[in-house]
Amino acid sequence: MFCEHTLPNGLRVVCERVPAVSSIALGFLVRTGARDEAPHEHGVSHFLEHMCFKGTARRNWHDINVRFDELGSIYNAFTGKEHTVYYGWVPADRFEPQLELLADMMRPALPNEDFETERNVILEEIAMNDDSFDRHVSYFLHRTVFGEHPLAHEILGEKETIAGLPRDTMAAYHAERYTPENMVLVASGAVEPERIFAAAARVCGGWARGRRQQRQRITPPKLGTGVHRLKLDRFRQQSVIIAYPSVRHGTKHDASLGALGALFGGANSRCYWHIVQKGICSSAGVAWLSYADTGMLAFYADGEPERAEEMHDALRKEIADLRKKGVRPDEVERVRNQRRTQLALESESPRTRFMQVIDDIEEVARPRSVNARLAETAAVSPQTIAEYFREFPIDGDGMLLSCGAREWP
Repeated sequence: MFCEHTLPNGLRVVCERVPAVSSIALGFLVRTGARDEAPHEHGVSHFLEHMCFKGTARRNWHDINVRFDELGSIYNAFTGKEHTVYYGWVPADRFEPQLELLADMMRPALPNEDFETERNVILEEIAMNDDSFDRHVSYFLHRTVFGEHPLAHEILGEKETIAGLPRDTMAAYHAERYTPENMVLVASGAVEPERIFAAAARVCGGWARGRRQQRQRITPPKLGTGVHRLKLDRFRQQSVIIAYPSVRHGTKHDASLGALGALFGGANSRCYWHIVQKGICSSAGVAWLSYADTGMLAFYADGEPERAEEMHDALRKEIADLRKKGVRPDEVERVRNQRRTQLALESESPRTRFMQVIDDIEEVARPRSVNARLAETAAVSPQTIAEYFREFPIDGDGMLLSCGAREWP
């Protein structure tokens, strides 16, 4: 059961009561991320996430961390391309002090000394990510598809932008983006909505509405074609990707694309038996990468550089079979059954439900119940997947990307 309320300052509050639990997961969705940054701000969203843990007008970093522990909270935060999330999961009788702590953190002091310390921490993160093959592949894919568009931005930013980012730039970004009308408070678990609404009014009601005009998100370019290569001498791996234009998230195709990902590349999937188990590569499948206004379907295979041709040919064969023959009813039923079990387990965890409600608000602008998710899963069929491919065909060469130790093709 969902209950909603909007404070006079524009902060939306969404509550879901989860039966037979004794805890609450709650936190803030901030509708800002890497795609909302100007070129000179690359990485500021993630940097700001770190700084929200470094002190407020009432607490220093030590006080914040100790208070989380005193509450017995399981807590975290993360930054994405389009949003930033902060949450804590506590016994139900501790939701008010947990909410007060999180709300306080949404108004960080950005202390100068900690700002410089955290800058160095993030520069270390960037250096560590430089050792991750998967991060190189992801960045190469987004940079190739989106070019200069903000969706190509690395969430961590670049060394140059982080090293040179002034504190005042972060403060201005916070003032513009962390406004109540650009945030949502979500609570899931053993909630009493009226108590949540009253507590939210007490700790967040004094936040002023935004005084700056919100920056508009730029429309992404369409996915192109052609062959694109990135040679990485330091790795002994190769990733082959064949990408096609797809749909944004929050449409009638969401559940069908989720099922397609599982039957094409999950456990006991087509790629598992036809490619991986034949020793052609270590992993293969399809990833649906979706955003508020665009998406792509990326078929991929990862393995040894010497087997790039085999990986490519095997992927092309599976794509051709999918295009010509579609999917079988038994495949769809299998992944539907898997999803039903997942949903049943997920429904028992306030933290998982919190995350799902966050996704729903971002993707379809409203929370969906577990029963609604089950109904969407049950409606997936070979026909709904075929309908998707009629709207977004995979009958051309697509965009071929090759990333790794070998300059191929």
